[in-house]
Amino acid sequence: MLNHLKDIDYGTPKRESEREVTLEIDGNEVTVPAGTSLMRAAVDAGIQVPKLCATDSLEPFGSCRLCLVEIEGRRGFPASCTTPAEAGMKVRTQTPRLQELRKGVMELYISDHPLDCLTCSANGNCELQDMAGVTGLRNVRYGFDGANHLKSEKDESNPYFSYDPSKCIVCNRCVRACEETQGTFALTISGRGFESRVSPGQDEAFMDSECVSCGACVEACPTATLQEKSVIWLGQPEHSVITTCAYCGVGCSFKAEMKGNEVVRMVPWKDGKANEGHSCVKGRFAWGYATHQDRMLKPMIRKNISDPWQEVSWETALGYAASEFKRLQAKYGRDSIGGITSSRCTNEETYLVQKLVRAAFGNNNVDTCARVCHSPTGYGLKQTLGESAGTQTFASVDKADVIMVIGANPTDGHPVFASRMKKRLRQGAKLIVVDPRRIDIVKSPHIQAAHHLQLRPGTNVAVVTALAHVIVTEGLMADEFVAERCDTASFKEWKSYVERPEQSPEATEAVTGVPAAEMRAAARLFATGGNAAIYYGLGVTEHSQGSTTVMGIANLAMVTGNVGREGVGVNPLRGQNNVQGSCDMGSFPHELPGYRHVSDSTTRSAFEAAWGVPIDPEPGLRIPNMFDAAIGGSFKGLYCEGEDIVQSDPNTQHVAAAMMAMECVVVQDIFLNETAKYAHVFLPGSSFLEKDGTFTNAERRISRVRKVMPPKAGYADWEVTVKLAQALGYPMDYQSPEEIMDEIAALTPTFHGVSYKRLDELGSIQWPCNENAPDGTPTMHIDRFVRGKGKFIVTQYVATDEKVTRRFPLLLTTGRILSQYNVGAQTRRTENNQWHSEDRLEIHPHDAEERGVKEGDWVGIQSRAGETVLRATVSERVQPGVVYTTFHFPESGANVITTDNSDWATNCPEYKVTAVQVAPVMQPSAWQQEYSRFNRTQHDLLAAASHQSNETVPAK
Repeated sequence: MLNHLKDIDYGTPKRESEREVTLEIDGNEVTVPAGTSLMRAAVDAGIQVPKLCATDSLEPFGSCRLCLVEIEGRRGFPASCTTPAEAGMKVRTQTPRLQELRKGVMELYISDHPLDCLTCSANGNCELQDMAGVTGLRNVRYGFDGANHLKSEKDESNPYFSYDPSKCIVCNRCVRACEETQGTFALTISGRGFESRVSPGQDEAFMDSECVSCGACVEACPTATLQEKSVIWLGQPEHSVITTCAYCGVGCSFKAEMKGNEVVRMVPWKDGKANEGHSCVKGRFAWGYATHQDRMLKPMIRKNISDPWQEVSWETALGYAASEFKRLQAKYGRDSIGGITSSRCTNEETYLVQKLVRAAFGNNNVDTCARVCHSPTGYGLKQTLGESAGTQTFASVDKADVIMVIGANPTDGHPVFASRMKKRLRQGAKLIVVDPRRIDIVKSPHIQAAHHLQLRPGTNVAVVTALAHVIVTEGLMADEFVAERCDTASFKEWKSYVERPEQSPEATEAVTGVPAAEMRAAARLFATGGNAAIYYGLGVTEHSQGSTTVMGIANLAMVTGNVGREGVGVNPLRGQNNVQGSCDMGSFPHELPGYRHVSDSTTRSAFEAAWGVPIDPEPGLRIPNMFDAAIGGSFKGLYCEGEDIVQSDPNTQHVAAAMMAMECVVVQDIFLNETAKYAHVFLPGSSFLEKDGTFTNAERRISRVRKVMPPKAGYADWEVTVKLAQALGYPMDYQSPEEIMDEIAALTPTFHGVSYKRLDELGSIQWPCNENAPDGTPTMHIDRFVRGKGKFIVTQYVATDEKVTRRFPLLLTTGRILSQYNVGAQTRRTENNQWHSEDRLEIHPHDAEERGVKEGDWVGIQSRAGETVLRATVSERVQPGVVYTTFHFPESGANVITTDNSDWATNCPEYKVTAVQVAPVMQPSAWQQEYSRFNRTQHDLLAAASHQSNETVPAK
């Protein structure tokens, strides 16, 4: 049988049906829903039917002819995977005639297959070998006259998997997986007869085709035709561990398949509720960073950032960091230090960092990267709906009739969810895209957006309010829902505002750049097209009016009644793997875990009793406030776990100045990142493969992270924080992350029912999970909003201060790309660089021609904050007057030119709107030249670090 690590495929799953049918299979009576395939019905009866082309993740195909059965009273031998069960059928799956037919089919397959079964890298995990054994095939009469083993060399172009056409049995599983699961349609079958083979594109190499390397084809392949190179190199794995991906906010579940402590491959787990067996190039293949040679494995200290690093013991490094923090507080006051939690670390680790700041530092100076991405989501949804998180499961999109995507690029930022969304769109759901750039999903295979509202950057609020104007003035509101579920006074005030003529699409067209007719048509579709769901991303939140737009989105959902059931809702697509969890765990300076304000005495008392110390009732400093206070001289020390604020935060020169103004910066990370170059203490971090804990994804789903290898530096991140607290004199006596989660659950109402035992039983849990919802809450706000009545909030459009001028006539907006992730610390240390090895500036042909810019030219980009140089890509994806870049490479300096403008409510930076000028240049910018010099110096200082343990503590 198959290797024990590989999921067993059962053919087409049961289909939902109210009517059931009873039939007999091999003498066993079985009752199944009408429409269930005979293959699936046989599985329910405990009978395995031989097969090759069938898999439970794909629609039935019936091409391999191995799953033939006999049905009493019918002629022929139908395929069980494509034949539906009917009442009264008598089916036989094992007869001499069937055995003869199956053996003949297998003989033909093997005759067209290479003679290397014993040395094949798939040996022990090959369905073709398995089925040859099941059918009893021992000899092949045809002399291997097939053509597969004589034609076409292997395609080794993809860095992660190999394609050997000689082993292809043309089962179509890879082609169907690319179409049905991924939705890319990159593969086809070319040739006829023995010449048939899988072809990427028009007989291209995989790397030259439209393949996105999601791995769906590799996972679907029943032979070694498509196989991970890691398996070819290392051999078949021997055991597996279920864990959760550490990339984006989809939170895919994976089986880490292992040989000892070495990862052989990461296989998407079919029972993972967020991904259901699918994956993307990052989670599936880009895990090699965890063992990259750049990993920092020794603690280091230095007095000044101009001094060489000294490698020291863990005890010395933690003792030095603690003594410095104590010194700073004694000299500058209790509020002179603070901490930043990580959205890449686990819930348990994040909880400990904010606890350390509040209990050991004695202040609330703690913040997280959500400040610079989704803090407006927390604020806006809390104000309108009553809870700071999305409303649905990802599976909810399967029941959406209209999908509105605002300021998000799912195919690049959240590709596994995007595949699910595209499948629903191919089934007939309508798509509305609100984005200044023509993202891939606007037009992709078998998908065409009904409306692309290509607005000007910075005008989200005007667009959302104009959509609401049409819905209100044309009588398209869900009156009954609004009357029953929403606050009357706020609705009347809001309605009175949005129905004003100045909010109409015609009146706002000059501001937004969106044709009024297109805006009206989109609004009508959203309000009348059935279940309507909104998905949004950083193109909504990273604006000076980010919180306003989030509230406007909630208004749209409420006024059309699209909240509280499957297929609808307000769905923020979170960026990093645990950005939702970092917010849940109390990482904001004004909130304790569970989004409860520090000024609330009852909440504070519960934590004070558990932690044994008083908690400051006043909110602490946000990240931008920390920077300003550092430059002002009052903020002197920072504990930064798992975040690279120097690269990721706006106005890089301002951030660097703040770093240099501090006297003790402690960075805990797996690499010596850009922030660590300004650090005085470096504490080696651990990757997701080296720790236990939980992540919480964008749908509020809490999933287990399980250790598959020992921490390479000796300790998991949670253990380091515990030791630092102890060095500061505050006792943290946890023995495992499970104990930390138990404390979180005891103190946080929405987590009361969460435990590792329940997570292991259920696979994952969506909070709230408590006495009222012991199995979690997939859909929020079903009967009532968390706040009681939904609150409408007036969304007045206020133009950003960042305006185009004669000096800066273009608007720069930023985003991500599929192969890279965030600041690139992980993906840049993998083969993903083969797809995207530098940040580029997209510029419209008109703007390029006007400036004499050609494809590939170096161009200077200047804003009022700074300047940098990138290579140009001339593209009609952007509209005239708009330029676009990513921010994955530190040397690009994308955030050197972003300004310190921010959201009025949360200080979330306005990354998406920066006025710039672009011109051809011949050399790097002044900042880039200084960056190179600084980088070389820091590299030399690292190289000078002693390779022997040096316990000398820098003099104070």
